[in-house]
Amino acid sequence: QVQLVESGGELVQAGGSLRLSCAVSGRTFSNSVVGWSRQAPGKEREFVAGISGSGTSTRYGDSVKGRFTISRDNAKNTVNLQMNSLKSEDTANYYCAATRSVFSYVPMPTSEYNYWGQGTQVTVSS
Repeated sequence: QVQLVESGGELVQAGGSLRLSCAVSGRTFSNSVVGWSRQAPGKEREFVAGISGSGTSTRYGDSVKGRFTISRDNAKNTVNLQMNSLKSEDTANYYCAATRSVFSYVPMPTSEYNYWGQGTQVTVSS
């Protein structure tokens, strides 16, 4: 079992930065892939970024590559998402999720993630 709680979402100006955090609890945290996904009203859930259990492998969605950075600190049981150069298109509810299975790579399909947080809202204004 893995539990996740997101925090850090807020209103931010376009071009600004924001840092989201995901507090993870559970015995499988160190072996689980943890990812961030987002969903805006009327749109499908979109993979944003993911990181392997060891932290050595990361993967990003095309729309955020070069602007967002994911990291994890297993000792503190946290996963962070640093978001820079934010655009209005980044406005969405951001979810942290973890896999049940152990992966040596970072899967992109959201269906591969089994445990989800409740989300944190990020709103980017012009």
